[in-house]
Amino acid sequence: MSEIRILLAEDQTMFRSAVISLLSLEEDLVVVGETGRGDEVEGLVRKLRPDVVLLDIEMPGLDGLSVARQLQNLEFPVRTIIVTTFGRPGYLRAALEAGVSGLVLKDKPIASLAEAIRKVVAGEQAIDSEVALAALREGSSPLTDREREVLSAARNRGTIQELSKQLTLSAGTVRNYLSSAIQKLNAQNRAEAIDIADSKGWL
Repeated sequence: MSEIRILLAEDQTMFRSAVISLLSLEEDLVVVGETGRGDEVEGLVRKLRPDVVLLDIEMPGLDGLSVARQLQNLEFPVRTIIVTTFGRPGYLRAALEAGVSGLVLKDKPIASLAEAIRKVVAGEQAIDSEVALAALREGSSPLTDREREVLSAARNRGTIQELSKQLTLSAGTVRNYLSSAIQKLNAQNRAEAIDIADSKGWL
């Protein structure tokens, strides 16, 4: 039985240690490296050449989806699996667009993660069924790329003028994008629109 080499990128130290300990009990799985930062992953992948990289979505340095996109440009193949607390339906589409092979929720048994690792190495996709069903029910995001960009920038609750400067758009254009996003999400204001879009994984 050939070993499957794994790199784990997860910023929560206790969870990372637990996953490494549990995966080490599987005869065919070996964790060859770990990191708590997204911006360290590519360098470790080039050095360690893992078969699979397990990625958290929210990490310092670089988020998991950005890392997954980065790894698609390597000159050698590597599979990626998102391991996340959040089963937001929008994450599935974003993950697939980033070239991810699997998406597993953190509250599932370690056997589910081990199975997902084996599936993606075999060339299959391993998507959590709950997330897949939620994504089908929810449908795709109604926001355009620009509306999502402006709404995401507005998370920091800056003024229109500050957002305008940050995004290099006119104040009127920023207002129009925010207004359009608020309307599409049936929100009362931009704070509510941000909460709605964030809860669905659309930002």
